[in-house]
Amino acid sequence: MEIQYPLYRKYLNEKSFFKITSSTEWEEIQIIGSNYVLNQFKVNIMPDRNFLQDMTFDFKENWKEISEEEYLACRKNILASK
Repeated sequence: MEIQYPLYRKYLNEKSFFKITSSTEWEEIQIIGSNYVLNQFKVNIMPDRNFLQDMTFDFKENWKEISEEEYLACRKNILASK
């Protein structure tokens, strides 16, 4: 099964939004109070690989699939919160 990247997810509590860009990289937007923080991640250790695999293939218990538009709307808030 070939995955078409990017994939978009968010936590069920809507406090973190994710863009999975490849099988080894993702970015996360964390909402902390009224601040939006962008973090970039690259798989370096097994827990990172497992986390990314779960987000990609076994996400329904912890994440919700979202659209690119919803992700980008959240990303716009990063500059507004600075």
